Amino acid sequence: MPILRITIGTPEEARHPSALKAALAEFISVLIFVFAGQGSGMAFNKLTDDGSATPAGVVSASLAHGFGLYVAVAVGANISGGHVNPAVTFGAFLGGNITLLRGILYWIAQLLGSVVACLLLKFATGGLETTAFSLSSSVTVWNALVFEIVMTFGLVYTVYATAIDPKKGNLGIIAPLAIGLIVGANILAGGAFDGASMNPAVSFGPAVVSWTWDNHWVYWIGPLLGGGIAALVYDGIFIGFGTHEQLPTTDY
Repeated sequence: MPILRITIGTPEEARHPSALKAALAEFISVLIFVFAGQGSGMAFNKLTDDGSATPAGVVSASLAHGFGLYVAVAVGANISGGHVNPAVTFGAFLGGNITLLRGILYWIAQLLGSVVACLLLKFATGGLETTAFSLSSSVTVWNALVFEIVMTFGLVYTVYATAIDPKKGNLGIIAPLAIGLIVGANILAGGAFDGASMNPAVSFGPAVVSWTWDNHWVYWIGPLLGGGIAALVYDGIFIGFGTHEQLPTTDY
C-alpha cells in the first residue's frame, strides 16, 4: 500500500546539496511557468483593455500554460523530477517517492517561484495587476472544488503514468509533453468557471502580489485532494499490482 511507504526524511537530507539544488530547480521551473501563464493573461487583458473573458482568452491561457508547463517540467526533470506543483509533490509524497522534508523544501521553492514571477511581471508591465484566481458568476465554491479535484486528479494521474511509474519505459520521454497537454486541456474545460488552477503555487503568487484571498482555500484543498487521490489510486492499484504479479503478455 503506497501510504505505508511514506517517509519523513532527516535534517541532513534537507541540508544536502542535492536537495537544495532540487529546490532551486523547482523555484526556477515554477518561475518560468507562472511568468508565461500569468503573463499571457496580463497581455490579453492589455490587448482587450480589460474586456470581459472571451473564448480566445481561454484558448490563449490554455496554450501559454500548456507550453510553459511542458518546458518547466522538461528543464527540471533531471534535477528535481520537475514537479512544478505542490499537488504533484504531495502526490509523490503519498506514494513514497519523496520524503516529507524534501517535499517541504519543494513547496517553499514553488511558492517563492510563483511570487517572484508575479512581482517580476508587475514590474515589467509597469504596474499592471496580477489577477488572482476567482470564481465566475453563478459558480459556487463547491462547483469550483469539484472542478479542481477532478482536473488535478487527471494531472497527477498523468504524472504517475508517464513520469513516476517504474514500468513507464520509453513513455517517460513524452512525460513533459503529456503533462503540459493535460493542463492545457483542463484549462479549456474549467478555465471559464474557476480559472482552472490545478496548482496551489500558481494561485498563491497572484494572490500574494494582488493581496486578494477570496475563496483562495478552494485552490489549495481541491488540487491537494485531487492529487492525493490520483497518487493513491495509481500507486496502489497499478504500481502496487505490478510489483506483486506478472502482467499477462500476448505475442503478436
